[in-house]
Amino acid sequence: MTDLWARRALLADGWACHVRVEINDAGRIAGVTADAPPTGLRVQVLLPAPGNLHSHAFQRAMAGLTERRGSRGQDSFWTWRALLYRFLERLTPDDVEAIAAQVFVEMLEAGYAAVGEFHYLHHQPDGAPHDRPAEMSHRVMAAAATAGIGLTHLPVLYARGGLDGRPLEGGQRRFAGTLDGFAALLEDAGRGMRGLPGDSVLGVAPHSLRAVDPVMLEAVATLRPESPVHIHIAEQVAEVEAVTATLGAPPVAWLLDHAPVDGRWCLVHATHTTPAEIAAMARSGAVAGLCPITEGNLGDGIFDGARFLAEGGVFGVGSDSNVRIALAEELRVLEYGQRLRDHARAVLATAEHSVGRVLYQGACQGAARALGRPAGAIAPGRWADLLAVDGEALALAHLEGDALLDAWVFAGDDRLVTDVWSAGRHRVVAGRHVARDVVAQRFRAVLRRLRDAA
Repeated sequence: MTDLWARRALLADGWACHVRVEINDAGRIAGVTADAPPTGLRVQVLLPAPGNLHSHAFQRAMAGLTERRGSRGQDSFWTWRALLYRFLERLTPDDVEAIAAQVFVEMLEAGYAAVGEFHYLHHQPDGAPHDRPAEMSHRVMAAAATAGIGLTHLPVLYARGGLDGRPLEGGQRRFAGTLDGFAALLEDAGRGMRGLPGDSVLGVAPHSLRAVDPVMLEAVATLRPESPVHIHIAEQVAEVEAVTATLGAPPVAWLLDHAPVDGRWCLVHATHTTPAEIAAMARSGAVAGLCPITEGNLGDGIFDGARFLAEGGVFGVGSDSNVRIALAEELRVLEYGQRLRDHARAVLATAEHSVGRVLYQGACQGAARALGRPAGAIAPGRWADLLAVDGEALALAHLEGDALLDAWVFAGDDRLVTDVWSAGRHRVVAGRHVARDVVAQRFRAVLRRLRDAA
């Protein structure tokens, strides 16, 4: 049994002082006691640590390399994607493992305790499968083990190049799959998951409505009937227009009418939605997987968060392209998008709670649902996904309660994170991941080779 003691802690029912948290050998919270005498490891402010519900780890190696305008004029998501496919041609399994390990270390240092890895990079550059079907998934798992992050692994079925059924070409060949091939890949990934800690989860991910047809969508969702299902949806205007023209309804409306969407589903982005779609999505129990930094970087648009929360919707945040991994900033950009659109302040606040509290607690609870991970709160029986922040830092000095979260999200940054536990694994100590130097050295070598070849 491991004991933590916090001067202040955000518990499931609110803030408390002098809190003792007991963590058992399985990595779960065994007990929570307020007004307890100091014991064990002592921290200033203890919070539940959220999960990062949407990541493409390999894209971290591209960060900062796509910020020039192309020769054809205005850039967009689609021109960015073309650059991505060219980048993919050079990645090896060793590269993917090294990049993912760095990403997971950075996520933990930012305050995330777990990650949903939306993984579609399956094959060799020419599209040929590896000898082990889920070789790339095994590399992601090895990276998660190195970092000690909680992993919800989401192998992706990506079967076509568009709604017109065109074949996959170029860099997309590394994603290609059929239903039978995907089932075999998923089975092999399951063998790899058995070597990870008990908090690991295997889900499924039909990539998008443009990448799978309705028959495939139905089949994929039944392959693991109790596991998370994640899907990209309504990210770009061109996508919404194509789906509406081909299927007769916009993406979110069509999906809710044709798939058994419920609380195990995560609808990633859902950026372009009607009020009716927002209401129906909230009623379904699906989690809105929001990635504000990437959505801003790619020019996607702004999710209607105010309406979704007013309808009782559940959300979480993810770092998607990993152009920047920053928990506090992800939440800040989410709220700032609402403010810029509505010309208002404190848009996501409620009568009971400040913006920081709504954002932070919502992200914890939504990610726990989306990742199939009983966490998201400091309460007995939950995974011990915890983070401590420096309550003596200038940004937080002399603040209590929700004002601490507001100051961290809007006036601070992830440098305030001192310690992080993932299912009881103490991986960030005094602001540094315990394996940072070794992992960074491998990542640096990969960057050198990739950038020299660019």
